[in-house]
Amino acid sequence: MGAQNGKDLLIKMDMDGAGAFVTVAGLRATRLTFNAETVDVTNLDSAGGWRELLAGAGVKSAAISGSGVFRDAESDARVRQTFFAGEVAGFRVVVPDFGLIEGPFQVTSVEYAGSHNGEATYSLSLASAGALGFEAL
Repeated sequence: MGAQNGKDLLIKMDMDGAGAFVTVAGLRATRLTFNAETVDVTNLDSAGGWRELLAGAGVKSAAISGSGVFRDAESDARVRQTFFAGEVAGFRVVVPDFGLIEGPFQVTSVEYAGSHNGEATYSLSLASAGALGFEAL
């Protein structure tokens, strides 16, 4: 797999709950993180005192973050509405030459900023809220 263009890493939001995914407008930077908690099962009989982990156990989670230019587009309005309603919505992340990650996420943070002589910007954070699907590209 060769180098990829960062602008091709896209966050898409289900606009109507029926699978109408639209790219979140104005994003310049995006990040996707996967986590898996470990379950330590080390005991007195563990070989050499080395830590042992229980395979397949623990909580899995994913986090998405993005930042960009505020455009007041339909997707911006949907993100705000989802945040203030405390809803869980469908999101899809396109990772070039890797795959599609899709599932429920909660908008955990929305931040707006601007300077006197610059553009209005925003940042958002999402936390997984259920099982995620993966489809290789």
